[in-house]
Amino acid sequence: MTLEHATSFPAIVGLTPRILILGSMPGMESLKQQRYYAHPRNAFWPVMTSFFGQSDLLGYEQRCDILKQQQIAVWDVLKSCRRPGSLDQHIETESIITNDFVALLQRHPTIGQIFFNGGKAEQLFKRYVMKQLESAGILLDYQRLPSTSPAHAAMSYEMKQKLWHQALSAPPI
Repeated sequence: MTLEHATSFPAIVGLTPRILILGSMPGMESLKQQRYYAHPRNAFWPVMTSFFGQSDLLGYEQRCDILKQQQIAVWDVLKSCRRPGSLDQHIETESIITNDFVALLQRHPTIGQIFFNGGKAEQLFKRYVMKQLESAGILLDYQRLPSTSPAHAAMSYEMKQKLWHQALSAPPI
């Protein structure tokens, strides 16, 4: 199986984000469309639009604007890697390059919480990024949420939605 070189895209980030939602690396459909969470069965956008009382028929740019207005940023832990297909378990460890979180968080000091979209995003962040942030004196609150990926089929959409909505509505720590 040949390994595809995958490169992520810029963060969705407004002027004063409070929350940063992190995935691991966009899947093949997202990379193809150059849009976060583009797979039609990914629950991310339905969960977000339902939380903010918006139509799930909104266009991508409108959905991104809503996140910015709600002070939510979206990015991925990895800037690039090699992997066949979309599954995180196939990421070639030696190829991992992370995004520059120190720079992002210094530009946006209003971010106080990071929500991980699944366990792999959390694992990659803790392994490759956490020490850099600690060295830079950047301390945040972290919470892992269930992956919105269709590959995480062990949990129903309704349960994912409930857990995401609880996290989004909780007051900042």
